[in-house]
Amino acid sequence: MSLGPVMLDIAGVALTGEDRERLRHPLVGGVILFSRNFESLTQLEALVREIHELREPQLLVAVDHEGGRIQRFRQGFSRLPAARQLGEIYDDNAKRARRLAELAGWLMAAELRAVGVDISFAPVLDLDRGLSAVIGDRAFHADPDVVADLAQSYVHGMHRAGMAATGKHFPGHGGVPADSHLALPVDGRPLADILSEDVRPFERLVHYGIEGIMPAHVVYERVDRQPAGFSRFWLKEILRGRLGFQGVIFSDDLSMEGAKGAGDVVARARSALDAGCDMVLVCNDPAAADQLLDGLGPHDDPVLHLRLVRMHGRPASGLLELARDHGYREAVHAVTQVAIA
Repeated sequence: MSLGPVMLDIAGVALTGEDRERLRHPLVGGVILFSRNFESLTQLEALVREIHELREPQLLVAVDHEGGRIQRFRQGFSRLPAARQLGEIYDDNAKRARRLAELAGWLMAAELRAVGVDISFAPVLDLDRGLSAVIGDRAFHADPDVVADLAQSYVHGMHRAGMAATGKHFPGHGGVPADSHLALPVDGRPLADILSEDVRPFERLVHYGIEGIMPAHVVYERVDRQPAGFSRFWLKEILRGRLGFQGVIFSDDLSMEGAKGAGDVVARARSALDAGCDMVLVCNDPAAADQLLDGLGPHDDPVLHLRLVRMHGRPASGLLELARDHGYREAVHAVTQVAIA
C-alpha cells in the first residue's frame, strides 16, 4: 500500500478503534500529533510505535514543535527557545547565533526522533515584520538574509539528528496582521516586493535541500485571487518552477478559517492537491476527516509516494542512549539557557 495524500490527527493518548480505521484508509499518509496526545515519554513512544505498525510503508508521524509558544510536548522534553531569541543573539554575535540555531534544531529533532516522531513542521521562514501576532516571535528576524542564515543552521542540526525539515509559510505570512486560523488574511504587496524579500529565505533553503514546504493560507491579492496553498501560480510556477523545489508540499490545516473559502473539506482538498500540494492536513474535525476519506476518491501518484517516503526519520538514538550522550547534555544546557533568558 502506498502512502496517501491526507494527514489526520487522533483523539487522545492512545489509538481508538475509530482512529485505527481512519489511519488504515488508503488515502491516509500521515498523522499529526498535538499536546492532547502527550502524557509521558513512554506513552508517546508507544503511541508512535503503534501508529507506525499499522501500515507498510509506515505512516508519517508529524508534530509542530518549533520552540517558544509552539512546542506541543513539554514534560520530559527540553525547553526550546522561540526563533526570535536566536535572531536577537544574531544581532550581537552572528557566529554564536548560528551555532545555537544548529544546536536547537539538533536537540529538537533528536528528542523527537528518540520517541519515533518523523518530522516537526519547522523551521518558520516568515519575516518578523511586527505585523503578525500569530507569527511574531516564531520568526527568526525581520531581515530575510538573517532568517535564511539561521534557518540553514537550524536545518543542518535537524539533518544531523535524522529529521527532514519543512519550511513555512510560503511565500511569507509576516506581512499581514490577520491570523489565518481565524480569518483569511490579504496581503496587498506587489509580486516583486514579495519575491525580493519574503521569498528569499525559502529560495535559499530550497537550494540548501530542504525536504518540505508548507504554504500560507494568505491571499496575495495583486498576484492571485487564491490563497497560496490553493494557487497554481505560487506552488507550480514559483515554488516548483522558479525556485526548483522538488520536495513535499504540505497544505496548512484545511480546517482553518483561511481555507474555508474553497468550499467543503472535499473541495478544499481537491483544490489544494490540484494546485500542487502533495499532502493535505485536516485537524480537529473528525467529521470532516471522514467526509474527506469518503469523498476524495482514489489518488495513486508514484511521485507523491517517493516524496513522502523520503520524509521518514532516519535511524536515531533511543531515549536512554541519548540521555547518556555528552553532546546531548551540552546541547540541553546551551539551548535551554537561551529559552529561559
